[in-house]
Amino acid sequence: MLYGREDEQAAVDGLLAAARDGRSGVLLLRGEPGIGKTALLDGAVARAGDGFRVIRAAGVEYEAELPFAGLSMLLAPGLDRLAALPGPQRRALERAFGLAEESSSPADRLLVGLATLGLLAELAADRPLLCVVDDLQWVDGASLDALLLAARRLQAEGVVLLLAARTTGGAADRPLGLPELHVAALSEADATRLLADRAGPELPAAARTGLLAQAAGNPLALTELPLTAEAFTAGPQPSGGVGALPLTSRLLIAFHGQVTGLPAATQTLLLVAAVEESGDLAVILPAAATLGVDAEHLAPAEEFGLVTVTPERRAAFRHPLLRAAVLQRAPHHQRLAAHRAVAGALPDGDRRTWHLALAATDPDPDLADALERAAVHAERRGGRGGAAAYERAARLTPDREGATRRLVLAAEAATEEGELARAEALADEAAARTDNAFAHALLDQVRATAHFWRGSYPTAHRLLLDAAAADIDPAHAARMLFQAFHTAWYAGEQPVAAVLDRLAALPLPEDDPLAPLARHLPAAVLPALGRPAGPLPAVRETAEAARRAGAESPVDLVQLCGATLVLGRDEETAELAAELVAEARAKGTVGVLPTLQFFLAEAELFHGRHQDAEVTATEALALARDTGQHQWVSQLTALLAYLAALDGRTEPSAASLAATALTTTGPQTAAPAAGHPWAHWALALHDLGQGRAGAAADRLHTLTTGPHRHHVSATRAVPDLVEAAVRLGTPERAAEPYERFARWTAAADRPWTAALRLRCQALLGPDELAEAAYRAALDLHATTNRPFEQARTALLYGEWLRRTRRRTDARPHLTAALETFDRLAAHPWSARARTELAATGTPTIAPTATSSLTPLTPQERQIARLAAQGLTNRDIAAQLYLSPRTVAHHLYKAYPKLGITSRTDLPATL
Repeated sequence: MLYGREDEQAAVDGLLAAARDGRSGVLLLRGEPGIGKTALLDGAVARAGDGFRVIRAAGVEYEAELPFAGLSMLLAPGLDRLAALPGPQRRALERAFGLAEESSSPADRLLVGLATLGLLAELAADRPLLCVVDDLQWVDGASLDALLLAARRLQAEGVVLLLAARTTGGAADRPLGLPELHVAALSEADATRLLADRAGPELPAAARTGLLAQAAGNPLALTELPLTAEAFTAGPQPSGGVGALPLTSRLLIAFHGQVTGLPAATQTLLLVAAVEESGDLAVILPAAATLGVDAEHLAPAEEFGLVTVTPERRAAFRHPLLRAAVLQRAPHHQRLAAHRAVAGALPDGDRRTWHLALAATDPDPDLADALERAAVHAERRGGRGGAAAYERAARLTPDREGATRRLVLAAEAATEEGELARAEALADEAAARTDNAFAHALLDQVRATAHFWRGSYPTAHRLLLDAAAADIDPAHAARMLFQAFHTAWYAGEQPVAAVLDRLAALPLPEDDPLAPLARHLPAAVLPALGRPAGPLPAVRETAEAARRAGAESPVDLVQLCGATLVLGRDEETAELAAELVAEARAKGTVGVLPTLQFFLAEAELFHGRHQDAEVTATEALALARDTGQHQWVSQLTALLAYLAALDGRTEPSAASLAATALTTTGPQTAAPAAGHPWAHWALALHDLGQGRAGAAADRLHTLTTGPHRHHVSATRAVPDLVEAAVRLGTPERAAEPYERFARWTAAADRPWTAALRLRCQALLGPDELAEAAYRAALDLHATTNRPFEQARTALLYGEWLRRTRRRTDARPHLTAALETFDRLAAHPWSARARTELAATGTPTIAPTATSSLTPLTPQERQIARLAAQGLTNRDIAAQLYLSPRTVAHHLYKAYPKLGITSRTDLPATL
């Protein structure tokens, strides 16, 4: 029976009820040790009853470095359904669990999370699923990542995911982005009822009062402390006495006392069970036998209720603190012996290696080699834990050179796992041990990555240039310079030019996979900075040359998509990025998708395909959040803010999205948000659309003259600055940015860039030249496919004609602009065009019907389009990383919005 947990049980019951109706839900219970989290989970399982399938797991402290240990325990009942998953997801999960041969390339961690989602959906196919995970604070990082990703994507599968985590007051309490419920102490009345039920009427009143005071509403304390009631009185505790200790320590003492009264052999067996992380008696009993303990010695612990044996032949401690007490009270030499015994009972593999490592007291080259292999396994399976394994291997390596090499590997792995402080500490330790130039270059790369994510862009840039300048192989130097280009992009134009000069001068052999990319990047970017460069080949030629040379696609080719945008090759970006997105989906290289989709969404936006851009950016944003790619979360949110400014929506508004983009940084960084330029362009466009030319000009002048003026968004914001400045009567504010923009348009050599330059000239130049410039701009616009910019030029020309009292001439241009703005759902611009038309004497035209896709959310729109192409729900789910039931849910929501009743109507409707 649970006392005083009505609110918590109601929250859980609400999730169970929703799951019976096919809706999924997630809840994380947080609280101090013993507060009743496990009891709430057990109660949920009991109330779910036979109507639910139940799977559960619990984190174990010793498992924290074993990749996917927690996830494999949780999903073991569903492994017979792996065949139902899409190929890349199935293979990723098989590799994670060691059910398939490892690949030479690391697995994509995101795919494991998506496979987890798919398997949970499969397990919920015939009845709702209750998934319970206790002691989340001890679940290994790889399993936690997969669970969090699945949790964020659960929608309409009929899955309830209940998690419980201990509050520690430290870094482990970080927000996980899930719905949380704090489990607080019991009220005095509920605590009194529980104590009376546990201790009975024989407990002296003084002890009862003391216990209530000392337990402070903690149910576990109220349950366990009565067994040592003589330690508690109503009077004040002496300084340093039992009552002066923290509650967790008092509970450990209580458990110590319970264990101490057991036979010595039983205590030994409990120690082996505490050391063995899974509770598997098939391992525990043979291990204990090597220490002279038999299975019969488990009976006293069972009789006292300290452990139970499940039907699956697993030993489960009554509470994690009991396991902790067993470990804490055992002498060091006994814990080492227990680890050795467990290792002896395990087959060869990473678990055995880790237990041997925990038992090791002296350098051991063979064990160090095994730990390095375990680290490689962790990386190839897509899990965390490589850094810990490499570091432990280094400590066990007898020779200095070998130990240093493993410290370098540990530092690199820690960087990959996002542990920046640990990575820097390991890098400093390794650097102090070696004079090897290549090792120092790799360590500088580790430090540079840490500085980059903290926002120290100049420092990161300098470290990478120093690393690339070392006496190292040009191929390694090229990779460092590609990373340096990324750091330089946020540091300013001069650092960008410097790294591109270095890249162009690098003596890469022609057959090097990066050689075509190293030639293309300077040729694509330097002209945009006003610098001459070599001939720029078509991006497809570069991509094919890199592939033939052995470049890893799409990962090595992703920067090509961004580079082509810098000089206005938007159509090349659209084509290559779409191809690489499809390739990444097919290969399961999901981690690179947010980057590719950001570039694709930019290209779609610039071509006037606003709905396509929103669909692409929305999916990419979800993936970026799933993978913790804070840079792309910020960039994509800012891009969506720009789209919101285009159509004038209020929910979410451009301002709210831009504010989110400007505050989105990683948990370990003080870096300015990566989406800063796009966010400010979005806010300026919003101001311009609402007629606030002053605010728009202020934002745009700062953007186009500041340190990010070379960014794609800043360059293309110059025509907006020109328009705002001219409206204010201060065209001189746009003079310098326009001169740079004119040089950029000449280097870009595209009809649409020339059209924008002519529009700016019409605004800035003398009135007698304006009409010729407007007409020339519209002629060029007619040869391109950029409807939004064409309509804005027509609007400005119509406004100029009206101001010069040529109303009749203005009407056709204003009407054409209005029709385009209405079609694009660019509502602020439609309103402006209507106002201008009304000023010409033309009756106000009612807004034209927008596309039938407008009422759909981006996800509904994407699913509807794929369904219209004939894809099944399972095909769509595989492509969009959703469950088939979620796809069906969104389709059924889309049908009434589109005025149809089935998917057979979709092709004609869309």
